[in-house]
Amino acid sequence: MGSGQLRYSVLEESQHGTFVGRIAQDLGLEVSELVPRMFRMLSKGEKDYFEVNLQNGILFVNSRIDREELCAKNADCVLHLEVIVEKPLRFFHVEVEIKDINDNAPMFSAMEKILSIAEFVTASGTRFPLEGASDADIGANAQLTYKLSPSNNFILDSENDGEESKSVVLLLKVPLDREESHVHHLVLTATDGGEPKLTGTVQIVIKVLDVNDNPPVFNQSVYRVKLLENTASGSLVITLNATDLDEGINSEISYFFTDSLALHVRKMFGINSDTGEIRVIGKLDYEESKFYELPITAEDKGSSQLSGHCKILIEVLDMNDNIPELSVNSLSIPLPEDSPPGTVVAIISVSDRDSSNNGQINCFLWPTGVPFKLESTFKNYYSLIVGAALDREQVAEYRMIVTVEDQGVPSLSSSLTLLVPLSDINDNAPAFTQPSYTVFVKENNPPGAHIFTVSASDPDVAENALITYWMDEKLWPLSSYISVHSESGKLYALQSLDYEELKLLEFQVRAKDAGLPSLCGNATVQIFVMDENDNAPAVSGSSEENLILLVVPVMPGHIVGKIHALDADSGYNAWLRYELVEESNGQWTVGQYSGEVSNKYSLDESESNKIQSVLVLVKDHGKPPLSATATLSVSLVTSGQTVKTDINLQRSGESFVPLVDSINIYLIIAICSVSSLFLLATLIYVALRCHCKAKEPMVYGPGMATLVCASEVGSWSYSNRHSHILAGVTAEAGAKSDLMIFSPNIPVFADNGELINGVDVTPDSAKKVSPTLGVLVIRSASYFYAYNFGLVLGKYCF
Repeated sequence: MGSGQLRYSVLEESQHGTFVGRIAQDLGLEVSELVPRMFRMLSKGEKDYFEVNLQNGILFVNSRIDREELCAKNADCVLHLEVIVEKPLRFFHVEVEIKDINDNAPMFSAMEKILSIAEFVTASGTRFPLEGASDADIGANAQLTYKLSPSNNFILDSENDGEESKSVVLLLKVPLDREESHVHHLVLTATDGGEPKLTGTVQIVIKVLDVNDNPPVFNQSVYRVKLLENTASGSLVITLNATDLDEGINSEISYFFTDSLALHVRKMFGINSDTGEIRVIGKLDYEESKFYELPITAEDKGSSQLSGHCKILIEVLDMNDNIPELSVNSLSIPLPEDSPPGTVVAIISVSDRDSSNNGQINCFLWPTGVPFKLESTFKNYYSLIVGAALDREQVAEYRMIVTVEDQGVPSLSSSLTLLVPLSDINDNAPAFTQPSYTVFVKENNPPGAHIFTVSASDPDVAENALITYWMDEKLWPLSSYISVHSESGKLYALQSLDYEELKLLEFQVRAKDAGLPSLCGNATVQIFVMDENDNAPAVSGSSEENLILLVVPVMPGHIVGKIHALDADSGYNAWLRYELVEESNGQWTVGQYSGEVSNKYSLDESESNKIQSVLVLVKDHGKPPLSATATLSVSLVTSGQTVKTDINLQRSGESFVPLVDSINIYLIIAICSVSSLFLLATLIYVALRCHCKAKEPMVYGPGMATLVCASEVGSWSYSNRHSHILAGVTAEAGAKSDLMIFSPNIPVFADNGELINGVDVTPDSAKKVSPTLGVLVIRSASYFYAYNFGLVLGKYCF
């Protein structure tokens, strides 16, 4: 950017189409790329004086150029052109110097000049200043020489008072004689130095006066004054003082500007004709005019008025009264957020009409912490470039203030605001609100029920933030259980879940945006199926009729038998209690949680040959509780009678263990079995506790199963009883052998579905569960049967 600049020159008044330069070749551009790269040229001004032929890359004159109209008397007349090409963006500065031709003839301010000169009184050698001609050209074309028509009394004397002014003086060679000639007609010719030479003339009429032979005289012919451009209106410039040797009315002097003074100068300065005071009456502006020349005439009031002449040269000094200006020539927005450092965003031009230090400009950017910086390309041009990596997700747009400040005292400044928005690229993957979700769902849910919603967010915008959800294709066996809505992220249970068959589903949900290329994120979802009390207790045993033989007498509290029931549910829903139906005989009692049936009163031989029925109700702790009944028939006989057992099963069935007499070997076997199973249960419990602490995953089907620990869901249970963990693969049904621990921190749910202890679930996940004391329940069919059998044998034998 701005590697250099070109400078051409062309004569003013050149015709349309005049060749200026091969601008494309000089800028190092191929002619064939001018149109594709959107080659354009800007000029500072109201007219387009130049144009570029895009077919051959030649810069030519487009319209008439008048150097005097553009630059007046300035020696250096330059037009500034700005060339911009895109793809990549480049900027060039081209200057075209307008050279002067001799197209303006010298001109006098008036066609005729009248002088009044007294006869004989005016001595030889008296000088009469004349207004010189002006030439709008510059240089040699404006170098004027003067020639006076032949005269016996006058000759021409030119004097140079500096570059700013050149006056012509008419010198009286021989005193005038009014009687010889009362009027003299002379012709003053001005010729410039151009080729061809041009001329201008003025008629000089000299009237010879007969009286008042002393004109006013100034103490110096030229006065030089310096004024600040901010000099207030009414300020005194100078007080003139001319003297006249005459007396009376012939010595009274009036001061005034000569008729040749331009109208715009008369609006800037005023003169008091009586006192000779010159004051500022307009607003001086250094940028409009740096120099003023005031020709002054002092004229007496005699009958034959005589005059004296001088001139005042006023130099206007610059003040820092112009605010620096800046403008944006090119701005490339929106800016892609992956734009590398060094990328050009904007081109800014600055200017100040003041001179010297007042026109020296500094440019800076605010705030300073933005990832952009300004670089100076060449004089009065700056480029806004990327200075550091950009990230639209952190800052979507940058509002910057570009300030220019001059070096004047006091300094002046101006600023403009640049708004640079960033366009998005797909550089952020969708992210879930949390890496894993734990969901609790009650079993027996309706098919198609909404159970949870996962949500991912993407800080990108538009299609880069449009997210779709899907399940990992590797978990295809889950498709019959769970589906995820691709747009909302809602999870639906496609079928009714059964806690007794499936306890845990674990899978990954992925989120993908619609960007190119698309990015993905994933989260793990664990769905815990919560048990409902949907299985009534089942009393195990046979349906054959048997009699329990009790040899009387029997002491109170003697255990007759034990009812054993199982519940397919878990937790409180599988915690059973036993009680007698109110209609049952008041002779018997049953253990609330053991199911052991015993007599409350003593039985003697008087009650022999009687059969009594005991109706036992088995209930779980679910809400609402489910129950089953079992009927136990007891026959009271005396010693020697045949022992019979009668067991009737009602509804779900009943079970009792008959008492066996005089078979001690079973007692030994039962005690050994109880001890072995207790030891085995203890080892299993310890192993599961260690396994829970280590959080080791266990494989169950195609997915990974995680043991649910107390620290995660408030209680834990482990079962291999025909249940599924994770991916829905069916396990072979086996004997019920569960180890369950119910701890006091069982999750408590509100009616609206919010987990009170901090876990978020859906409203249908669970009802309120009251905390309970920790209970260890070891459920093993073989253990219970052995325990019951041993207990009955023990009671019977001992």
